[in-house]
Amino acid sequence: MKYLILTEKPSARRNFEKALGGATGTFGDYDFELTNLRGHVMTLKQPEEMVAKELAEQYKTWKMNGLPWNTTDFNWQYTYIKSKNPRTNRMESTKQLVDDLKKKAKSGFDGIIIATDTDPSGEGELLAWEAILTIGWNKTVLRANFMDESEKSIKAALSKLRDVSEFTNDGDFAKGFARNRWDFLSMQLTRIATITARDNGYNVVARQGRLKSAMLWHIFEQLQAIKAYVKKPFYEVRFTDDGKHIYKRAVEDADNVAFRFDQETDGQNDLTNYHESSVTNVVTTLKRQAPLKLLDLSSLSAILAKDGYEAKEVLDTYQNMYEAQIVSYPRTEDKTITPEQFNDLLPFVDQIASLISIDLGLLKHREPRKTHVKEQGAHGANRPGLVIPKSLESLNKYGPSAQAIYMTLAQNYLAMLGEDYEYNQVTAELQEYPDFKTSYTVPVNMNWKLIYQDDDQETTEDDANVIGTVAAPFLFEGANSKPTQPTWKWLKTFLEKYDIGTGATRTSTYAELSSGKNAYIKDTKGKIDLTSAGKVSAYLVKGTFIADPKITKRVFDLFDGVGKFTISDDEALDSVTKTIRNDMPIIIENGKSLVSTIGEPTGALIVKSKEDFVEKEKASGEWNGKTIQFNKEFGGHVFSDYEVDELLAGREIEFDAISKKGKSFTARGSLKDKEYKDRQFVGFEPNFNK
Repeated sequence: MKYLILTEKPSARRNFEKALGGATGTFGDYDFELTNLRGHVMTLKQPEEMVAKELAEQYKTWKMNGLPWNTTDFNWQYTYIKSKNPRTNRMESTKQLVDDLKKKAKSGFDGIIIATDTDPSGEGELLAWEAILTIGWNKTVLRANFMDESEKSIKAALSKLRDVSEFTNDGDFAKGFARNRWDFLSMQLTRIATITARDNGYNVVARQGRLKSAMLWHIFEQLQAIKAYVKKPFYEVRFTDDGKHIYKRAVEDADNVAFRFDQETDGQNDLTNYHESSVTNVVTTLKRQAPLKLLDLSSLSAILAKDGYEAKEVLDTYQNMYEAQIVSYPRTEDKTITPEQFNDLLPFVDQIASLISIDLGLLKHREPRKTHVKEQGAHGANRPGLVIPKSLESLNKYGPSAQAIYMTLAQNYLAMLGEDYEYNQVTAELQEYPDFKTSYTVPVNMNWKLIYQDDDQETTEDDANVIGTVAAPFLFEGANSKPTQPTWKWLKTFLEKYDIGTGATRTSTYAELSSGKNAYIKDTKGKIDLTSAGKVSAYLVKGTFIADPKITKRVFDLFDGVGKFTISDDEALDSVTKTIRNDMPIIIENGKSLVSTIGEPTGALIVKSKEDFVEKEKASGEWNGKTIQFNKEFGGHVFSDYEVDELLAGREIEFDAISKKGKSFTARGSLKDKEYKDRQFVGFEPNFNK
């Protein structure tokens, strides 16, 4: 048997070559040859291209009267991906790569082995099948599920192949395809929000989606709470002893506390009801705390944000390090590791500890912890890889955050091998007023905390004096708590609470929202705010399904159900239609109060009046098997009917034109597929080589 092993990208193919001893050869009982994709090589066509001709205009136009779309109208066809090469600045297509794959696959192979990433979202399965189905392959397809790109994992995966020749029975593909189409259909919400924004004076592309909308609204809601915050002082009696420890009563409902007073005079009157009291019931208890849990990518990114590393940079750098096997697989949803993964890394821990200057004497707990190591799992939590760098400085070639990534991952992982943190918890109460209590901790043995600490999670420690014997009452002045400043870590915790997405999904979505000139989020060392465009996009989805984290979690569950074949495709896609029906009137209504809530648009956000634009005359007809419209004018020249017919027939025409600088030139060219600001269209393209 001879198999073509299909990896996800060139870097993965190179790691397979290292593991297998070359690009071709024999493994087990079959011959193989390696090839690779470059991530996704196919994408769904535009809406108007996947419906009947008579419906094309309805699905092309950005108008609300045709929404929600009828999902049964779509034939779900794929097309090649066109993108600009950053080196040549030219548009390129994946067609050549797919054509090469087709030619190679049909040159004597008995089967194709899918060796793309084993992604919890089904992404790796989806992008492989997109290519396999496009080339018309109808023979054996096998799946190799590997945990990482180490030699051991690769060989283990290729020794345990799974037959997925019937793609309709491949659960991972079903899951990925459902998610892909759901996201495609959710562009209706972007159209609705964008039209609404512009109808109300805001020149904003209001992107919406199953994760980004929930994130943006949560940030906006918190920022509004901070803006609306009014400090309200309160006064209550507390005690302090001669060791400076504070005794207070427990508060269950901060908004309804009988012993708290709004007026200082009322607090002073209450103070007269109390006098000094002896301290009693002093109890010291030795307690232990296990090391903090292992990290996922969003937790790692949120930690590094405080040092100024942006989510996108961390994501890109981590991927580069993973491809070199210096860190583990990024897109994991695991929070623990398996016993096998623990044992694989155990021989390297001394080397890792020496690299990051950790005292080997602290690594005494060399047995798997039940809290961190479990039998169930796939890729395992994010951790150092089996390739140990020669120095921290050698990591700089992978990206600006490479050293910080490795240091944080290594410290977090090695902390698992430290002994429990030990501390004394001291509690006491007042003899005459037993409702007044105090509690504080005193470190005994720092142990794993000498290896790794996360400021937001570490135990509060107090090195105050020994507890006193007598406590005296005083009037304490406090205030209602101010809402927390939004941070990346705060947002990540919110997403974890509702179990929305994997760490990598959260990080990539956050990176998308906080990167580029059209960013919605402003990130300043982890502290976040919204741009004007972000505020508009967020406010428009107030009260909608798409912004509700519970609904978002339900959508993720639907994808899982499709992958397990417990939920039908139709049910998953029907949830989009229900979301559109529910959310469209809400978004339109929210638009009416945009100005009063956000403020008048300024600068580039101002929608220019229609009088500022002169709509060019359009020509239409059949071109390359599809009905198109294109501008009938180019360079001051209006195409004649004859020239329009020539262009639609795919032929070049020649005419005199005027450049943007006012110079005359002879234009010669034909109609081409073009793209501008993510909008695809057909237009005249001059051939300057001629």
